[in-house]
Amino acid sequence: MVTQASAGRTMVRSLATRSSKNKHRPDTEGARAKTTPASSEHERRAFKGYIESVREIIRLPATTADPNIPSKRVTAEYCAERYTKPPRNVTMLTRDFIGDSLYNPSYGYFSKQALIFSPKQGYDFARFRDSADFLNTIGRQYEEIERELDDIRSIPRQLWHTPTEILKPWYGYSVAQHIIRQYKADRALNKLPLTVYEMGGGNGTLMMNILDHIREREPEIYSRMEYNLVEISPKLAKQQVSQQSRKHVTPHANVNIINKSIFDWNTIVDRPCFFVAMEVIDNFAHDVIRYDYDTGEPYQAFVRVYDDGEFEEYYEPVSDALIRDYLHARNSLTSPRHKSAALPSALYRRIRSQLPLAPNLSKPEFIPTKAFEFCKILGRFFPLHRLVLSDFYKLPDTIPRAVGAPVVQTRFNGSMVPCETYLVQPGWFDIFFPTDFELLRRIYDAKCRPLRTDTTESRVCTQREFALENAALAHTRTRSGENPMLDFYENNKFLLS
Repeated sequence: MVTQASAGRTMVRSLATRSSKNKHRPDTEGARAKTTPASSEHERRAFKGYIESVREIIRLPATTADPNIPSKRVTAEYCAERYTKPPRNVTMLTRDFIGDSLYNPSYGYFSKQALIFSPKQGYDFARFRDSADFLNTIGRQYEEIERELDDIRSIPRQLWHTPTEILKPWYGYSVAQHIIRQYKADRALNKLPLTVYEMGGGNGTLMMNILDHIREREPEIYSRMEYNLVEISPKLAKQQVSQQSRKHVTPHANVNIINKSIFDWNTIVDRPCFFVAMEVIDNFAHDVIRYDYDTGEPYQAFVRVYDDGEFEEYYEPVSDALIRDYLHARNSLTSPRHKSAALPSALYRRIRSQLPLAPNLSKPEFIPTKAFEFCKILGRFFPLHRLVLSDFYKLPDTIPRAVGAPVVQTRFNGSMVPCETYLVQPGWFDIFFPTDFELLRRIYDAKCRPLRTDTTESRVCTQREFALENAALAHTRTRSGENPMLDFYENNKFLLS
């Protein structure tokens, strides 16, 4: 129920705490906008938004708990240290709620449910008739592993895959090739030992493929090379150590596994290095803000967890330092200036304010505060780095009626079920976000490259463009000529510097 509370606090109580499939409706706005005058289009959109808001207002409360009982303000870091099961009667920022749901060492999604699909060997793509034949093979293997997991575990585990694993070793080789090309092209850089930092290495497959490729193709560079893998998960860190020592007669002795969160990093790396982050930032927690319809002032979201386990979202004027710094950095961008898609035009807001029961806040916007913090860490502690980052730029089945919204999903009876809210039981749901790569590039440049003397700008490219530049495509071509390295993961992009 949406109400205006005392002290400028806006409450939004959510009914949806369990998974449900998104309802899709045909999008007719684009076609109508071509023939509808601007003023009537604003009126139509305002009325449509008003109807959605009224539906939200008339929903009944989801909890019978007493809202007057004081709740403890906590963070994700506090929960990781103090709680072994999801806490109740607490309040936290949205990013802390999401971060705790994903990363809590006792009950978080990544410590409890997530497994990475990893074929025992790389695929011989020339044996497949076409891409469909390749996908069918992956699907069968995927189902077999899921059945095995269900047979031996009381809790169903969620299995997910990455291009690093599906396209190994050639995907990792392409990343290695990009690094080598950049390294050899810079005369000042190639006089120094090659240093690589990787964040969130999963099973360690990408690390192994990069090292294998450089050892085979560039033994002189490899002999002076150092590879550092920063891994938050103790379990994965142990697996990465065992993998690099187990799979080779001569293990890679130039590897350093660092078991800590990148957000706890406090050592300045004052030498040139490459920083690799593949399929990691989509799980970086976001905050939620809404804008006052009259003033445009942003409000930050909190999640209250009641003693009966239900959730409530409420809003206060922005006071959190990280949210404030992100909004300031974003608002400082020029040519062009950034405009939030969550804040409609003044005409739209004026029309909508004249309707009865009109809301006082805009629709939610998820803002990438942890990705912003990551950029600040790179700029402060890795001042001479070059970035190789890849992730999703678009996703299906995101939370409806919100800007920059995540996919929230869980596995049920062998199927992935998307949800319409992030207010879900911690640890049982994957929560991952699309990345606005052009906005990320501009903020990254502002935070990481303002004092750099080189004139080379960071750039964004698609998965296909990166593969065309760096991949050995003859090795990933099927008999029909289709190439999964080029055709798969079309919703991925790279940020390179």
